[in-house]
Amino acid sequence: MSLSIPVVARDYADFINKELENLARGLNPASVEDAEAVRRAIFSVRNKAVLFERYNPATNKLFSVVQDVKPAEVTVDFNSQIIECTCPQPLCRHKLGVLLGMYQYLGSVQEWRAQWAGQKSVQLQTLATERTPENWGQMVDQVMDHLLPKGRRMESYLVSNLLENAHTKLRRYTPLEREWQPIYRLYIELAVLNHIWAHFLATDSPIHSDYFEYAIDRRYTIMQSYIEDLDKSRLFATDPFYDAIQEQLRQFVQQPTGCTAIRLQVYLDCWSSLFNDTKRAQHELHAFTEKESDIPVEILRLVPEILLKKQAPATAETEHVSFYTMVAEFALSLGAVQYAEQLLKRLLPHLKAFIAEKLPPQQRPQFIMHIHTLYTHIDLHEKEEMQLFNAFGRHGVQPYSMYLLTRKRFEEWTALQLLYPSSIPYLEANGLKQVLTEQPEALLPLYHKYAMQEVEQKSRMNYKQAVRIWKQMKSAAKKSGKMAYFEDYIETVRSKFKRLRALQEELEKANLRGDQ
Repeated sequence: MSLSIPVVARDYADFINKELENLARGLNPASVEDAEAVRRAIFSVRNKAVLFERYNPATNKLFSVVQDVKPAEVTVDFNSQIIECTCPQPLCRHKLGVLLGMYQYLGSVQEWRAQWAGQKSVQLQTLATERTPENWGQMVDQVMDHLLPKGRRMESYLVSNLLENAHTKLRRYTPLEREWQPIYRLYIELAVLNHIWAHFLATDSPIHSDYFEYAIDRRYTIMQSYIEDLDKSRLFATDPFYDAIQEQLRQFVQQPTGCTAIRLQVYLDCWSSLFNDTKRAQHELHAFTEKESDIPVEILRLVPEILLKKQAPATAETEHVSFYTMVAEFALSLGAVQYAEQLLKRLLPHLKAFIAEKLPPQQRPQFIMHIHTLYTHIDLHEKEEMQLFNAFGRHGVQPYSMYLLTRKRFEEWTALQLLYPSSIPYLEANGLKQVLTEQPEALLPLYHKYAMQEVEQKSRMNYKQAVRIWKQMKSAAKKSGKMAYFEDYIETVRSKFKRLRALQEELEKANLRGDQ
């Protein structure tokens, strides 16, 4: 079958127009590199460097070669609506050349270029040459306005590519001086995210999704490295840029909704490392505006208040316990132990309701371990400790077990394990060996409970496990001088379960008599 590109182009006009639109959105006419890529793609079409080699109607695949410095093979799969190139560039001129080679049978390539170039404003390189926060802001505005067409709803799965595309373009204008690079990168990160939020909220795009949160979490990891790279000692000339970062940061944390924990953590990280001076804290305290946000402004104001050595709030709210926890951790990182102690003690009455009503069950163990670590940094009275562990419930068995062991309250330790039964390996993680060493008789009721659970399953495998537990029970009885009790206990077990032949056989093989 002869290859007729005009026919193929007409048959798949919608796909060609859609792909050209996507590529045009990714190529910014204000970027010298992007403008050059478009110029060379059009040059390849005009000079017949785009060679359409064959079309397979069975698979609807078009195979072509673009004659460049190094020939590139471009495959268009119309069924899957995928276009692939052998060159490594995500927005390469070869794909554009092939698409324009087909588009010339549908419309004017020159008009397409004129329409694309008509979006051009001040070149990014010109803005980057004169280093000011305002120019950096204009660079982000131009790139994001091009990538996010006004009014167009975006799907959340596109966010990762959108962010990567934006940073690829802006990364080209990173200052050469090493001390300026993390400042530029952190500013760009925050400004780009603020643009994303503004567009998604304005277009009612899905902001509460796993795709969106995953993309933002990846950027948070990158931002952490930039924050760490910023030197505490800074040039006087960088002050206006730190002011701009502070403004972008405040805008970011006060977004109405979405990725709440990440937004607050970024805010705390920056104030912990970059802005921990009283002058900025005083300005920040009065700069907040009453915005509709899922992070109350009263909680955000706690951050500069810690730096200004003000008192912790007199009250707290159950629904915001996780926010207060993050602020308390921030206070501890700055050495403000007294403030953290006041805040954490005020949270105590709210913890039980928060864990039981506000946290999903799968998040409770991790939250409890984390907050228990925070409480180990402050002094609690015994009543307060009991209030804390009572709030944890069954998910706090391990920290409460450790607490009881440090105070040698072994019988209470056993009672706790009986209240929340688990498994022998979990008991060992909770300190079983320490109890066995220091007060082995306290373990006898516990071994009985776990052995009976195995017997109730009524299978030989469970009987074997029950015998293993009785062997451990025998060892505890021997250490505590209670072998007479243990022998009577085993005889009672034999008598009670005399009809369970398999269990009797396992007991006989184990030979649990006291002289063995």
